[in-house]
Amino acid sequence: MVTPSAVPLLDEDSIRRVLRLEDLIPTIERALIDFSAGRVQQPVRSIIDVQQHNARMGIMPAVYGDIMGAKLVNVYPNNAARGLPTHLALIAVFQSDTGETLAVMDGRLITELRTAAVSAVATKLLSSPDAGILAILGSGVQARAHARALRLVRKFDEIRVWGRDAQRARVFAREIGATETSAEDAVHGADVVVTCTNSPEPVLRGAWLKTGALVNAVGAVGATRRELDDDAMRGAVVVDSRDAALQESGDVLLAHATIYAELGELLAGARPLPHSRVTVFKSLGLAVEDLASAKLVLEKSQASRQPLS
Repeated sequence: MVTPSAVPLLDEDSIRRVLRLEDLIPTIERALIDFSAGRVQQPVRSIIDVQQHNARMGIMPAVYGDIMGAKLVNVYPNNAARGLPTHLALIAVFQSDTGETLAVMDGRLITELRTAAVSAVATKLLSSPDAGILAILGSGVQARAHARALRLVRKFDEIRVWGRDAQRARVFAREIGATETSAEDAVHGADVVVTCTNSPEPVLRGAWLKTGALVNAVGAVGATRRELDDDAMRGAVVVDSRDAALQESGDVLLAHATIYAELGELLAGARPLPHSRVTVFKSLGLAVEDLASAKLVLEKSQASRQPLS
């Protein structure tokens, strides 16, 4: 009888040592192109409501080239008051030709960084090359990750921050050298806007947006939740996945917005870039992004000869 080798288990510290946004951004770009070109097998995620705890669990499988796997992601908004992460996840990675387990890894940091990397890809493609003002509506983990990631693709002269918790927003603003202000003042005149709140109703009004602005809408997942009002959704709407947006995006569904293209289609040149007063990129998060990130972690770990324990 053959005894299988131990399955490598990577904790968050192991992942943090090897995963860099500079490497992740081009990796995510390739994954999005492959997804929109039909080279990825991936259903829309299944979501289970854990109503007694005001929480949700998402199940996100995919097959991508020589790997396949799934992420289990738990979203617990009430964790913030307990000093715990609101998003917790586990990713299992398998070899697609044999089904052998390659690794199991913590998914919290991967989710944090790959989400910001997707927005960085969108910002590089869809925002003005001379974009100078960034507005971030939100003050949590994703706000911090986006501040890091978007600075890698655009040189912002000014960053403005708003959060529903004013004290947290002030702390965040000090951390990144930004100005804490009202949501309207943060957005007014901004070239790039990020919405990454847990709000179930709009925090961004289209009337605040300047002509030519790009909005990276990250925070609202679910058919009844939205961060942008109808006016903000009247511009060109770009999504990571049409199928996901038509099931999971309240921003799209409640505004009856028309989807212009998937980001991967635009990256590949399969569709022309939009020309609209405002462009909205609605990011919901895809399993292929997690798998591509996990594969990068494995490759970097092996290259650095970091033990997979």
